[in-house]
Amino acid sequence: PRPILDMSYSRHFLDFQGSSIPSSMKKLVVTKLSQNFREAVTLRQDSPVPLPGDGDLLVRNRFVGINASDINYSAGRYDASLKPPFDIGFEGIGDVVALGLSASADYTVGQAVAYVKAGSFAEYTVVLAKQAVPLPSVKPEFLTLMVSGATAYISLKELGELSEGKKVLVTAAAGGTGQFAVQLAKAAKCHVIGTCSSDEKGSFLKSIGCDRTINYKTENVESVLRKDYSEGVDVVYESVGGKMFDLALNSLATKGRLIVIGFIAGYQNPTGLQPIKAELLPAKLLKKSASIWGFFLNHYLSEYKMALKHLLKMYERGDLVCEVDFGDMSPEGKFTGLESVFRAVDYMYMGKNIGKIVVELPHSVNSKL
Repeated sequence: PRPILDMSYSRHFLDFQGSSIPSSMKKLVVTKLSQNFREAVTLRQDSPVPLPGDGDLLVRNRFVGINASDINYSAGRYDASLKPPFDIGFEGIGDVVALGLSASADYTVGQAVAYVKAGSFAEYTVVLAKQAVPLPSVKPEFLTLMVSGATAYISLKELGELSEGKKVLVTAAAGGTGQFAVQLAKAAKCHVIGTCSSDEKGSFLKSIGCDRTINYKTENVESVLRKDYSEGVDVVYESVGGKMFDLALNSLATKGRLIVIGFIAGYQNPTGLQPIKAELLPAKLLKKSASIWGFFLNHYLSEYKMALKHLLKMYERGDLVCEVDFGDMSPEGKFTGLESVFRAVDYMYMGKNIGKIVVELPHSVNSKL
């Protein structure tokens, strides 16, 4: 067992490999509200490394996750009371390098943890010990489960009413959360249809169990659904918005359920929303006894730990693929360091990623031992 360092009242840091924790660090900060991520966010080079309090962990971030909603956060759409400057980034995974006295009851220096908390786009983040998730090792695959995996699991469990033989349509199916919706619907013995934007993504979707892939660049999604699924689909896991939302709504079967996870097509618009044909919505829902459900992970935190436990077990058993995209195929190569977060967000909005986009934060450790 590694020694526990009580850092709660100390100004002097040592990490578990005997190297000094610096007094300053890099982090990303929202300095202006804008749906243009590059305009909104500034890389600060010399922010003070935060001190953990009594119940806190200081985590040295090794991998951080990119989410479509990072743009919503930097545009101030989630919390109108939040005024710049404020920290950004929703999830990270790394090593505990210091901790408070109470936190040391459950954690030790050197332990691998993941967390969901605003402010992960930084070299170091203070996390409440009770909100951290202890992990067997620092693997980027674990990070894919924190927001993306949990969103798919909880929304389908609470709202999807999945059962054997149901037809499930997943939009943006090869993305960070879509990959989990496909696999979880397959695990529930459903027939799964996934939309995507390339043959490469289609091949990936088939490899994780998707029954029918629709490349919307080469096939007409509406025609395919009308022809092959004339009675409609039972559940839609929808994260695109705009025209795709309309199409999904029109494709619902009797008693069909449409779960709105997001509307990425509208996140970079100044208004934030692409118009949908909502005038006929009441009539369409009535005609099919259909329903639309919105899902926002923060409203289901009571289910979170149970969901994560289940997903981790599935992954460890080999029953879940956690696809990570480090941007190796992007023009400038792998996403490494906080400065590459800007590229990673662009890459997501160009629809290039297969799986969850993750940025690696390398740290040079100058051991004193």
